[in-house]
Amino acid sequence: MSQLAIQSLFTVNEVEISYRNKTPYQDRIQITRSLTAYEILHHAWDENKLELLEQFKILLLDRKNNCLAISDIATGGMTACIVDPKVIFVTALQANAAGIILAHNHPSGNLQPSDQDLALTRKLSECGKLLDIAILDHLIVTPRNYYSFADEGCMPR
Repeated sequence: MSQLAIQSLFTVNEVEISYRNKTPYQDRIQITRSLTAYEILHHAWDENKLELLEQFKILLLDRKNNCLAISDIATGGMTACIVDPKVIFVTALQANAAGIILAHNHPSGNLQPSDQDLALTRKLSECGKLLDIAILDHLIVTPRNYYSFADEGCMPR
């Protein structure tokens, strides 16, 4: 094996972490109640998909619950959406988020959380504890209303 071939075996990629928020601190919206989160999410949701496809989004928050960003995590079919925790937490880590509000829609308009919704919320809350990123709420969004896990006492402790 040539020297060049041997050297290429030991070549590794370098990962650089950087963060830049283009919104000045004073212009960030502080989320102190679920209604504010719902209004942000409802405004950002594609109205043409809200009652068609299940989608999952997150709001990324700083330590004072100021909104850093909204991120689309997954789009599914009419009755389900596959959510990968790795995608959620890599997004939160890239944004330097201290907290997350989870959100997904129910195209049917039914606001009641399913067993799968409750299980996913528990799983993501446990993941968040390991990374010191709080899962503050999980909203089910419809065009006219929402369900807040936190308001209804359904958030894991």
